[in-house]
Amino acid sequence: MIRVEQLNKNFSAFKAVENITLEVKQGEIFGFLGPNGAGKTTTIKMMAGLIQPTAGEVYIKDWNINSHPQKAKQLCGFIPDRPFLYGKLTGREFLRFMGQLYTVAPSQILARTQQLFELFEMTDYGDDLIESYSHGMKQRLVMAGALIHKPCALIVDEPMVGLDPKGARLVKRLFRQLCDQGATVFMSTHTLEIAEEMCDRIGIILEGQLIAVGTMNELRASSGSQAERLEQIFFKLTGDEAIEKITDSLEF
Repeated sequence: MIRVEQLNKNFSAFKAVENITLEVKQGEIFGFLGPNGAGKTTTIKMMAGLIQPTAGEVYIKDWNINSHPQKAKQLCGFIPDRPFLYGKLTGREFLRFMGQLYTVAPSQILARTQQLFELFEMTDYGDDLIESYSHGMKQRLVMAGALIHKPCALIVDEPMVGLDPKGARLVKRLFRQLCDQGATVFMSTHTLEIAEEMCDRIGIILEGQLIAVGTMNELRASSGSQAERLEQIFFKLTGDEAIEKITDSLEF
């Protein structure tokens, strides 16, 4: 469903992303992990068509996002880590705007908006200005906008930021339901517990390079670790075990 081939991004002499190749299958939740500055958001922006790669290709269901951007983006929903919203629009107006961008029929936009407002428990706030929304409500609205056209692939950067526990639980269930219905979710997160709980497979990026990909068992094999938790495997693969031991030994 999502295919990345030899993806590179350079900023002058700095290599932010280097030779990333991976495939995310239909019906899969794929977790994308890495330390700050590892290249996660740069990779995601290239996958979503927001920035051009220096080299390499991204395909959404066989459509190349650079040579056929409209075809590819029509199949994809994107949820950024820092959503930009038009504060002077109401929530309902924003979803209508998003539906029009994706050329959803007007009658379907109306019905879909109602469904999404009910799903995200925003029905009572649909006619309020977005500038009055809390951060969590804005995050829910962005997710609704990404789903208005029923995408077959969802690219998400830090989906749980700003959500309360109830909202986070809703998103977890929603992503799994979408994948059970045949969609694909590519999800970047700093929260290892969320990745361990939700993801079918996980990729770990370090200094712009993909250093490991697989299920939990496959990651254990890659790291040479028998650890039960993803946190321990992640630290071993990214070289942070020494820091973890030092902090564990400190007395406060």
